[in-house]
Amino acid sequence: MDMLSGTQIDEARLADWRKLGQGLHARYAVDGFAAGARLVAAAEAGLVPRATIGDGFVDLKLISDDAVYRDDDGKEHIVEWVTQRDIDAARRISEIATDQGAVADPSSITTIELALDTASSARVAPVWAALLTGSTDARGRGTIGDDVRDASGRVPILWFQDTDEHETPRQRFHIDVWVAPEVAEQRIAAAVAAGGVIVDDKEAPSFTVIADQDGNKACVCTSV
Repeated sequence: MDMLSGTQIDEARLADWRKLGQGLHARYAVDGFAAGARLVAAAEAGLVPRATIGDGFVDLKLISDDAVYRDDDGKEHIVEWVTQRDIDAARRISEIATDQGAVADPSSITTIELALDTASSARVAPVWAALLTGSTDARGRGTIGDDVRDASGRVPILWFQDTDEHETPRQRFHIDVWVAPEVAEQRIAAAVAAGGVIVDDKEAPSFTVIADQDGNKACVCTSV
């Protein structure tokens, strides 16, 4: 199914939903966890949103993993994006939420994506895919670029902003990747196999600093 443009999504006039990043997002205020579970159970009946139940709220996301994007040459690419199927599902979920007394709160919807400036995304992306998800399979999944997108949605999308080649700058922020203690060694090995370098492991297994080929650093952290 064709991906929809921003204009087409706006024209759908979805009162409860907002297009953030690649998908449609909604938050509903509910009266406790049980009410949230009932809304999710009803919403997932053939509609398959991604859902998070919290203290008095339910967050829902709709996105198609088979949207069709056509480039300037007319070549078709399968990407993750909003399609008409998601618009229809959003309308149906809004009806269900109204019937159950859930109140939409679109002003509180937020989603986070990470952006990394680099002139060599193809080279460094496998390292970040391995760091964030444990596998390089997440590199380029659902996109025509090198974005790191975890199929299970455990971590934010990491995309790469193209920039000129430059010497490694002083890093202003880094990513802490928290994993279970029994997974840390495997996660570090996956990042190194993808081209990363162990910069500092003197505090291991509490945390180990990994750098990609451009010198960008992240810490693999455990509770040990």
